[in-house]
Amino acid sequence: MRGELLQGKICIVTGGTQGLGKGIALHLAEEGAEGIVICGRNAQNGENAAKEIRDSGCACEYVQADLTIEADCRNVVHTCDQKFGRINGLVNAAGNTKRGTLDDTTVALWDEIFAINVRAPFILMQETARVMKREQKGGSIVNIISDTCYGGKPYITPYSASKGALATLTKNVAHSLLLNRIRVNGINMGWTATPQEHKNQKYMGQPDNWLEKADAAQPFGRLLRPRDIAYLIAYLLSDRSEMMTGALVDFDQKVMGAWD
Repeated sequence: MRGELLQGKICIVTGGTQGLGKGIALHLAEEGAEGIVICGRNAQNGENAAKEIRDSGCACEYVQADLTIEADCRNVVHTCDQKFGRINGLVNAAGNTKRGTLDDTTVALWDEIFAINVRAPFILMQETARVMKREQKGGSIVNIISDTCYGGKPYITPYSASKGALATLTKNVAHSLLLNRIRVNGINMGWTATPQEHKNQKYMGQPDNWLEKADAAQPFGRLLRPRDIAYLIAYLLSDRSEMMTGALVDFDQKVMGAWD
């Protein structure tokens, strides 16, 4: 049975073809969203995810997009506007999590990470805000940031820097859109178990059962899962959070960066 939290809402979820983004999109559908646009580079993943969302009772459109390309970013928003005639919510969930230290990060990698993690959300917010302003009914934007925006580990230097930039951008855009009643909030997500995180851990030499060990080491008994993040996003997109904007929510079981 579909919920009513997001009844009538039209939302865009970047990166909604797999992992965290797909989990978010599916939950928004469960909460009653009327229509969802997802995007990603892999067409097969995109069509499969769109079908799964439609099977849940929510209209869904997949847009093939490389978010390092400006025109692709703008096309995601234009497609949503053309198909549904409005946009009520935008979730910038797509992200590049490639590793790199101060010493070994190339300028090419730095630019690649910033293109996905900062420039793409900027373009998507710019286009989405234009549609929301036209409708003059407000809206909600949620940026998936990271708790690494406060500094991060030495092996994710460009990633941490990009998330710090996105945190500042979130605050700035929230201020600029305040009088349009377009709310902009961010989630400083902690360590989350996703398919991409599994690839990252394997790349760093961790064993296949890294997640079992990581879960056991957490104070609450497990890492975050995509659904945990999706619950908060649904709230931030809903009318229940109508008085909340410019917030950066630290979402993890750590306090001040540590718990032990």
